[in-house]
Amino acid sequence: MIVSRLEPGMDLKEGILKTQNENNVESGIIICMVGSLKKAVLRMSDGKQREFTGPFEIVSAEGTISTNGVHLHLAVSDRDGKVFGGHLKPGCTVHTTAELCILESDEPLKRVFDPKTGYRELFVE
Repeated sequence: MIVSRLEPGMDLKEGILKTQNENNVESGIIICMVGSLKKAVLRMSDGKQREFTGPFEIVSAEGTISTNGVHLHLAVSDRDGKVFGGHLKPGCTVHTTAELCILESDEPLKRVFDPKTGYRELFVE
């Protein structure tokens, strides 16, 4: 398992990709993430991207890592404890910390464009 801490001001997605590259992770599962964000940028279930100003606590994050993409869903809570989430997009800024745990997978994972959905979807060989 790979455990990493992303520092204040870092872009969350860039930090995940940096951790992936530094540890040569070709296939992995993000099993845990805790921390806080100054700003959250998420793609919502209707496909539209939204930007939210924090601070927020990261209350849940899970996803997959492959050589050609990170697919992560993120849930955050605001100062009133209201929780919302969506698909992680670039632009999420770490507030105080983001502690990341990645479990490497022996299964080769990759993302392939699916014309039915319009997105690159997980393909397991």
